[in-house]
Amino acid sequence: MQHSLVTGASRGIGRAIAIALSERGDRVAVHYGRDRDAAAETLAALAGEGHVVIGGDLSDRDTARDVVEETLAAFGRIDVLVNNAAIAPAPDTSHPIDTVPFGDWDRIWQRMLDVDLRAPANMSFLVARAMIERGHGGAIVNVGSRGAFRGEPEFPAYGAAKAGLHAMGQSLAVALGPHGISVTSVAPGFVGTDRQQDKLGGAEGDGIRDQSPFGRVATPAEVADAVVYLSAPNAQWASGAILDLNGASHLRT
Repeated sequence: MQHSLVTGASRGIGRAIAIALSERGDRVAVHYGRDRDAAAETLAALAGEGHVVIGGDLSDRDTARDVVEETLAAFGRIDVLVNNAAIAPAPDTSHPIDTVPFGDWDRIWQRMLDVDLRAPANMSFLVARAMIERGHGGAIVNVGSRGAFRGEPEFPAYGAAKAGLHAMGQSLAVALGPHGISVTSVAPGFVGTDRQQDKLGGAEGDGIRDQSPFGRVATPAEVADAVVYLSAPNAQWASGAILDLNGASHLRT
């Protein structure tokens, strides 16, 4: 049995990942930022027993440490860390350079980098050190984005943070390989989470679906399936990989 910590697991992609890991037989720590009720819904959907819910703003380094320590207290070890928690593009985080006021620009950049890059960096440090100190390997999987490669003109901080997350993952893959710890990333395109249903059902919906030759968007379960594979012991040789999950809507060269 593996013991997994999934950040940002109260809904959407994080919830799907937590469920999929529990169905594999993992004990799962469901992390949430603010919505404990939603995290409790995730907990209720998990297969098996022994799962826990742990909350806190991971951009605060002391809180990040507390989340890891609470998980270790509950499970005794952490075998898998999934860095999923992030501030996603939304109307209130839009910051196109040609129109946004400078104060908003700076504020959004700071907050997105704190949550989407610095927080997973700290979580990776804390969990990796726990793995090393306990003398066992494990897996870290980062949930990145297609936007790191194709650009996010209305959300440049998001694109930059995800590009940094991918690069960090590759650096840590080299650093942690000698300790038996694999580090990988997934880079989804548009995912049809509950929060995106209004957009998909509106005027933008057809255009979003047409980005892929399959004429649809990803499901959270498809992202979760990839994380289940990459976090398995038999996927260690994938360490350093960034797996595109965008239905051929963007092809890297």
